Amino acid sequence: MRIGLLTDGGYPYATGQSRLWCDRLVRGLTQHDFDVYALSRSAHQEDQGWVELPHHVQRVRTAPLWAPEDDGRTYGRRERRVFAAHFASLASAVCSDGAPEAFAEGLYGLAGLARECGGLYAALRSELAVRTLESACRAPGARRAVHTAAVPDYLAFTDELERALRPLSLDWYGDDSLGAVDLCHAASGGTAALPGLLAKRFFGVPLLVTEYGVQLRAHYLAAYDAPLAAPVRALLAAFHGCLASEVYRRASVITPGNTHARRWQEKCGADPARLRTVYPGMDAERFTAVGEGDDSGDPHTLVWVGRIEPAKDLIALLHAFAEVRKEKPETRLRILGAPVTGPGSGAYLAHCRALAAQLFPDEAADAHTVGDNPVSFEEIGGPEAPDLADAYAAGAVIVLSSVVEGFPISLVEAMFCGRATVSTDVGAVVEVIGGTGLVVPPRNPRALADACLALLRDPERRERLGAAARARALELFTVEQNLAAFRGIYLELISHSPVHRDSDAVDGDGEPVPFATPAEAHVPGHWTGGRTRPRWADPASVNAAAAPGGPDV
Repeated sequence: MRIGLLTDGGYPYATGQSRLWCDRLVRGLTQHDFDVYALSRSAHQEDQGWVELPHHVQRVRTAPLWAPEDDGRTYGRRERRVFAAHFASLASAVCSDGAPEAFAEGLYGLAGLARECGGLYAALRSELAVRTLESACRAPGARRAVHTAAVPDYLAFTDELERALRPLSLDWYGDDSLGAVDLCHAASGGTAALPGLLAKRFFGVPLLVTEYGVQLRAHYLAAYDAPLAAPVRALLAAFHGCLASEVYRRASVITPGNTHARRWQEKCGADPARLRTVYPGMDAERFTAVGEGDDSGDPHTLVWVGRIEPAKDLIALLHAFAEVRKEKPETRLRILGAPVTGPGSGAYLAHCRALAAQLFPDEAADAHTVGDNPVSFEEIGGPEAPDLADAYAAGAVIVLSSVVEGFPISLVEAMFCGRATVSTDVGAVVEVIGGTGLVVPPRNPRALADACLALLRDPERRERLGAAARARALELFTVEQNLAAFRGIYLELISHSPVHRDSDAVDGDGEPVPFATPAEAHVPGHWTGGRTRPRWADPASVNAAAAPGGPDV
């Protein structure tokens, strides 16, 4: 079948959150053709180029969300009236509680207008849009948070809204684009799923939405620190909430990556009957040597692996390690992080280094040796840890101290390595660990220290937990199980929509013509010439043969 893969800031670009997962999906399902429809997030991302694409990726269409996309069109009087009516419906839904029907009416109305006339860029930034939004914010029943919005707030919101709705204006919605695919698979919710909503609306293409990190939650977290006024943040939060609800309402199947994401989706109105948890697929082979080896790591070393940032709460980890050192002075802590990028991460790393130096002054065995700090900060890829497997192999206990976590990838990697783990109860940690490690409350250094000490003192328990963790990871979190799940979902969805959508295969009223396109026409083979039908499979020939007095077939 032909899959339209919809991405936002990821595949096929060399950078981005969904890049690795999408690449594994495409390369693992070689029996299907893929068309990639990608939204890019920055000029830097586009400059980094694409990953190498396999041969069965038939087409790649891209569009930027970061640069102005003015098509130069403006609306006449009739088009302005149509725009005002549809934008009023959307703005009313955003400014008030509920009203999913009004949001859908406005969204699809704007999409139809953009498809027919273009011009949404200018319209969404026009005085008409600002006045319509102002009326919605001041209407009875509007959210209290938007009542105080002023003209600068309306302008800021419409600027953000135009970027979010830019997929409505793309030229992706034709019989030779998304209208020709058998299934749309959005690699995330939100903006990435918008083309899938329109393909379903215009052509009846089923939509599959996969979310390993809930886009609505990510927006809420990002908006908290954004330099926007409170009314603008409220409007954006309401818009993204309405969009998430519409995506979940229209999707044929939604595949959250864990129960934590599933709960968010259900709160946003997703039908539990259409939710299928599919865990991310990870490469277990790179950890095989450590997981099946005899070396269980240094029994006096704790290891932390991940990105060094405030959400990982290394401050609590350092305080917990101070408690561990009181009971077991020979213990060491190795913090192995990915290369630091961005000023925020660099400042946090410097703060953690300063705290470690304060809590653990350099120690020396005697007056003639150089002092050494029991806490080391190292980069993965350095001489002590050339790759991830070496990082996890360095110690007997792996620690995760986060206060915010989605799907804990580092925890799964530690499980592949057969290591005992101590984790904080955030995100999907409990679901992932499943009783094969110790879990403590976040922001509780004393509990974190007690759990680490319990494992450091009991090597047999460490071995049992590590073996159980590896077995669980191999059962649930491999690339193979992920591909098997999506292979089955693809076949299930296409079984409910088996008729190829073909503009020649409908009558004058838009109804399907029975047997207009024989199933044999889609059997792979050189004789079909790719997408070209043989003469006997052409609908015109079939209809002529079926007409009274037509030739015998």
